[in-house]
Amino acid sequence: MIGSANLNIMIKAARKAGRSLVKDFREVENLQVSMKGAGDFVSKADISAEKILKDELMGARPNYGWLAEEGGAEDGNDPTRRWIVDPLDGTTNFLHGLPHWAVSIGLEHKGEVVAGVIFDAAKDEMFFAEKGAGAWMNDKRLRVSGRHKMIESIFATGLPFGGRADLPLTLQDLARLMPACAGVRRWGSAALDMAYVAAGRYEGFWERRLNAWDLAAGVILVREAGGLIQPLTPGKDILEDGEVICANEPIFDGFAKVIRG
Repeated sequence: MIGSANLNIMIKAARKAGRSLVKDFREVENLQVSMKGAGDFVSKADISAEKILKDELMGARPNYGWLAEEGGAEDGNDPTRRWIVDPLDGTTNFLHGLPHWAVSIGLEHKGEVVAGVIFDAAKDEMFFAEKGAGAWMNDKRLRVSGRHKMIESIFATGLPFGGRADLPLTLQDLARLMPACAGVRRWGSAALDMAYVAAGRYEGFWERRLNAWDLAAGVILVREAGGLIQPLTPGKDILEDGEVICANEPIFDGFAKVIRG
């Protein structure tokens, strides 16, 4: 699949950052880390990957805006476009030697995500999508799962850690959902959870208190793979509110009814 110039820039940047992260991942025990908050670490590898991404993306498109986990927000000369970047989604997995983390890049145009890349460098799986061009993993076209029954479906979420205030809500979600489905997974990377919905590996995903950089690339991947995606609270904005629910079309209504209570 040959994408637009912007998509090719994103894929190239993700691969370059991914190579750097894989190198650091092999020596994870030697990484120097500092506390960024309870259960939330930042590593030299994370900061280094963000610099690579910024150099590649802003070098190619210097007029675009920028929003990233470590570096914050910057306005661009072109107010209609911005990169939304998470250099290492799944930092805690990375620091524990668990090979489930990703580089995530979204491109927003006039408030809409129009392209997204999620690169699982440890497994060499490059998920990408562009508005109107479908969703892909490496050279394979992606479609959401075709399952129609909740009881046969697997869902993913994030479990609040470190005393976060949304733990009671998530436990209530699980109490309602688990008797009605085939299982719930918590693998520690929201970006890959959404990529896996797009790939049909999960039937659905929901989570609260995420950031725009966790979500941007996944939003377009799910949509372009034929999935439905909405804010958890109807009427809100996914990227601004940081709460999301998505699934294949046959499952979505029943899933959303369970989660929304």
